[in-house]
Amino acid sequence: MDFASLLKGAAVGFAIAAPVGPIGLLCIRRTFSDGAMTGLATGLGAAAADATYGLVAALGLGALTALLLNYASWLQVGGAVLMAALGIASLRRAARPAAALAAAAKGSTGLLSAFASTFMLTLTNPMTILSFAGMLAALSPSGTGVWGGAALVAGVFAGSVAWWLLLVGGVSASRKALPPQAMRWIEGSSGLALLGFAAWSLHTAA
Repeated sequence: MDFASLLKGAAVGFAIAAPVGPIGLLCIRRTFSDGAMTGLATGLGAAAADATYGLVAALGLGALTALLLNYASWLQVGGAVLMAALGIASLRRAARPAAALAAAAKGSTGLLSAFASTFMLTLTNPMTILSFAGMLAALSPSGTGVWGGAALVAGVFAGSVAWWLLLVGGVSASRKALPPQAMRWIEGSSGLALLGFAAWSLHTAA
């Protein structure tokens, strides 16, 4: 195992995951509403998708990369539709009374569903492959070949998971201090933000 590449990848994975976008927003909302395990499953779905695209780049699967990039716009539209559906669902939950929302929220999103939704949402951005290809070229020492690239991608996954653990831990710690009425605000604001992300994604895909 190339530990130097592993450490470099971990630093990059943490930095890539840290900015709060639609996945981070989903992770925060689900941690508040469904608990830490559901929030972590949400983050792991994104980390697994990043690792998948990173492996495609590391293995040099040019034909698959080209195919995905050829359909990038359609994949982006699919991701926008999924984000819009998640945003609408959040707004519908926000319209419920606070007590009913708190009672219905617990366990409303299963672990597999939380993982799968963010895995698919992250996969709808195939331009990630180009990011990983550039990263591998810049950080992989010459001559390390496939194993060096694999170590780098494993590091990216580990760094990404470390960020999601920190995020979920912080949100979970503050969860008990929030009054039930706060969940309506969290659901409503996250729903509006997801719809905004979906509109922007459709605009850039056009």
